[in-house]
Amino acid sequence: MYTDGACSGNPGPGGWAWAVAPKGEPNAVGSESPSTNQRMELAAVLNALLAYSEIDEPILIRSDSTYVVHCFRDKWWMGWQRRGWKNSQRQPVANRDLWEPLIDLVNKRGDISFEWVKAHNGEPMNELVDQLAVAASRRDS
Repeated sequence: MYTDGACSGNPGPGGWAWAVAPKGEPNAVGSESPSTNQRMELAAVLNALLAYSEIDEPILIRSDSTYVVHCFRDKWWMGWQRRGWKNSQRQPVANRDLWEPLIDLVNKRGDISFEWVKAHNGEPMNELVDQLAVAASRRDS
């Protein structure tokens, strides 16, 4: 499953998208304005996992967002919770309203892994979700 978020300006009109490999279907998009690129990256993953919350098979999320991938791969979220939702600089964690349900969903469902992919590298599925997210962001601009 591939996910992406886009924002025209940061903040500005934002869009998110997810799609399932290898053919890009099913897929979904959404938008929010104003928003940020990071919020849209999170919204893409959250909405993808909500759509597949009842599917009993492993899920691999491929994202070009180091923000999302590192949070789960490096377990940043555990430190945030330990520190009362403060980051390593003791500042409130941005986008907590999206992080909390996403972390809960990942922990409850289990068998979800995250892999970083380079953006704009010609990988067809990553390009597809990028195009879908950009188009969604333009709906609100």
